[in-house]
Amino acid sequence: MFKQFLSKFPRKSSSKAENNGDSTGNNNSVNNNAVGNGIQRTNSSNSSTVSSRSNVVKRMSSAVFPSSVVAGIEPLLSFKDVSNPEKQNLLISKLNLCCVVFDFNDSKNAAEKDLKRSTLIELVDFVASGSVRFNEPVIAAVCKMTALNLFRVFPPNYRSNGGGENDDDEPMFDPAWSHLQLVYDLLLRFITSSNLDAKVAKKHVDHSFVLKLLDLFDSDDPRERDCLKTILHRIYGKFMVHRPFIRKSVSNIFYRFVFETERHNGIAELLEIFGSVISGFALPLKEEHKMFLCRALIPLHKPKSVGLYLQQLSYCIAQFLEKDPKLVSYVIRGLLKYWPVTSSQKEVMFLGELEEILEATNMAEFQKIMVPLFKRIGTSLNSSHFQVAERALFLWNNDHIVSLIAHNRQVILPLIYPALEKNAQGHWNQAVLNLTLNVRKMFAEMDNDLVLSYQEKFEDEAAKLKAACEKRTVIWERLENVASFQPVTGNTAVLVKQ
Repeated sequence: MFKQFLSKFPRKSSSKAENNGDSTGNNNSVNNNAVGNGIQRTNSSNSSTVSSRSNVVKRMSSAVFPSSVVAGIEPLLSFKDVSNPEKQNLLISKLNLCCVVFDFNDSKNAAEKDLKRSTLIELVDFVASGSVRFNEPVIAAVCKMTALNLFRVFPPNYRSNGGGENDDDEPMFDPAWSHLQLVYDLLLRFITSSNLDAKVAKKHVDHSFVLKLLDLFDSDDPRERDCLKTILHRIYGKFMVHRPFIRKSVSNIFYRFVFETERHNGIAELLEIFGSVISGFALPLKEEHKMFLCRALIPLHKPKSVGLYLQQLSYCIAQFLEKDPKLVSYVIRGLLKYWPVTSSQKEVMFLGELEEILEATNMAEFQKIMVPLFKRIGTSLNSSHFQVAERALFLWNNDHIVSLIAHNRQVILPLIYPALEKNAQGHWNQAVLNLTLNVRKMFAEMDNDLVLSYQEKFEDEAAKLKAACEKRTVIWERLENVASFQPVTGNTAVLVKQ
């Protein structure tokens, strides 16, 4: 297949290329050192291996890799062997050569794979040097080569269909990474180069190109997702015209993940990008940005795999609250909407995030949501899972939260006092019992008369409940006695009087 593809190129190069042909094999040096501020490359061969293959490369230059049709430039020439006006044509020739994609699931075409890799390394170093300004044909060639190598359909994930018990399996690594890594490095150098005019490049780095990059975030290979994260962030920074489209497309990924599939490998990386993006939002926040928080970020608490990206999600929400503290009520109501009922581990995570939010909440916003919030906290205090109850009681270890509660104790204490009393009367875990007594003591120090009044109310309610329970017991005993003396036969109706 590879030779059939290359057979489309002319078999003879121009006279200038022929004159330089003898020195191609020796001058096509390979630099395996990582370029600063880029995607780090891994060395797959040492210098002795490269030199031992130089003769093979020389023999292949005419038979396997014919000259390019671009301005008659032989693609195996080194950049230092051509004049500055011809370097752009040579760059396009080398990019066209690297458009050939190999199958790394077999061991065929080993020499061609090595030659392509060395060409990619040479391209990365040349782009990083910044010696040539990129014209539109070069930009088109880079985007074409990148698309052919990177944009692909991932095989079906055979490990798990629903993100269940197998989510902790070892990540899958792409066997073609030795080439993919260099293509990503080249794309990053290209996007960040000062020689790239964004106004010209946006014709080729268009919405379709960005959308296909976003599709790659579902890769099983964490190394690929890390590269994509860096590149997408640079595209967002350089191409201002694409920013609304990127935000909308990422929102669609979140919607599909939350409400349809609940499976995506790159949610954490996408959130990490937006953590930086949100910090750059101008004030006052646009309505579009607030909708992104309410409709895209907050629903991400719903999936059961939220623990995989909760840290990045919490950071994004914290950035929004730092920009506009009035959004606290929206965030906390969203947390309460998606509050876990059957997952204790997830509830512990929610309580941890809730503490971080409350720590940045002012008094006015706290008063808007304190009633539904502490109804939920009261339920968590009575949880039979000791980690949930313990984490809820740890909220009183935060001085800012205690201050908020103290100023609104007449509203909050009635909501949680029954839960505190139930724990104090006999929670099975000693640590929870001790923490409950400490919290009750804190309330007594705040306002002892208020605590005593609610203690009397609690005792009265307990007495009423006990009386009602005894009454039900007596009624059931009467029913049992009547039933024992008047056995039911057939369809006989039985009238029971109290």
